[in-house]
Amino acid sequence: MSFMQFFIWGSWLITIGTYCSVTKNWSFSQFGAIFSTMGISALFMPAIAGILVDRVINAEKLLGFFHIMGGITLFFVPFINSPTAFFWIMLLNTLFYMPTLSLSITVAYSVLKSKNIDVVTEYPPIRTWGTVGFIFALWTVSLTHNETSANQFYIAGAVALLLGLYAFTLPECPPLSRKTNGRSFTEAFGLKAFALFRVPRFAVFFIFSMLLGAALQLTNAYGTTFLHGFTQPQYKNSFAVKYPAALISLSQISETLFILAIPFFLKRFGIKNIMLFSMAAWVLRFGLFAFGDPAGGLWMLALSCIIYGMAFDFFNISGSLFVETQISAEIRGSAQGVFMMMVNGIGAILGSIISGLVIDRFFVRPDHTSDWHGIWLSFAGYALIISIIFPFVFKYKHTPGLTYKIKHA
Repeated sequence: MSFMQFFIWGSWLITIGTYCSVTKNWSFSQFGAIFSTMGISALFMPAIAGILVDRVINAEKLLGFFHIMGGITLFFVPFINSPTAFFWIMLLNTLFYMPTLSLSITVAYSVLKSKNIDVVTEYPPIRTWGTVGFIFALWTVSLTHNETSANQFYIAGAVALLLGLYAFTLPECPPLSRKTNGRSFTEAFGLKAFALFRVPRFAVFFIFSMLLGAALQLTNAYGTTFLHGFTQPQYKNSFAVKYPAALISLSQISETLFILAIPFFLKRFGIKNIMLFSMAAWVLRFGLFAFGDPAGGLWMLALSCIIYGMAFDFFNISGSLFVETQISAEIRGSAQGVFMMMVNGIGAILGSIISGLVIDRFFVRPDHTSDWHGIWLSFAGYALIISIIFPFVFKYKHTPGLTYKIKHA
């Protein structure tokens, strides 16, 4: 389940920018709007799915239904030639796909707990297979030369249908409660956690998580498009140009390694320093892309991909652990939802749309080629600015074991 869950995403997430820019010749602002569909869906669909599996339907059945519907929509993508229509079909697809990210976790936890298996010990290795699936998808699309082809959506759609059918064979994960149990509307929809914005350190944490979430969209959206831009004769037969998605997969391999380092770094340095490490890593990630090339500068591109593991894990995974350990159990689940909304929802939307507009306005030359050196330097400058501001506004001293308990109105 975990392998196929992320294989679907990996089949198109990194290469859809190349398809839109190279194959369809759409503008960066048009692509930015298309890429924002994930953020729009992440704003509310995971919460709706959570309510449904809490009270109405088995989690494995909803997981199967969403994947089947998402797979069907992917099969329509290759027939679309308008960026506006493409936006709407991808929005429909992400409305089905984004909630499956949390549903697959719910199913895994439910099954493991029903077998009296320790989820803390056994789930991380299971989740690792998701990253393996993502890498395998990148290599599949890259080695079959489908990075600029609509076949990537057929590949993703086929696996989505397969996972959708497989989900119905999984052990039952019934709703834990079909009643509201006296909870208010605010509690039921996880809105109570928004009271954390009244606490300065949590408000700053969430806002900067959003800003780092925007940085994540920049690298996902433009990585392979950038590599396909090396059309000069000296780069034509280089590995990075022939198989850019395979090179980008170093980022996911690095991610699996840095996950293992998080407990040590988080315990030793605390969330403030960990997020600073992440911001510094984003500066290097973008800066190395700005000066690298597929020939003599290939080592810069490879190092940038390796650094991605720290850039991503040290704010995404560590941020989730910060919420888990610093916020009391009564609102922990909804607080995680707020964190994911800021990163994958608002951050994703802002990063996708604003970056497309900025590139079109400042970094597209009269001959319609792109100034990638300037693009990546501007992204590095963005990460540098937030890394300079963050330590002055995030007033937090690392105290192991301390949790914040929200006060009732």
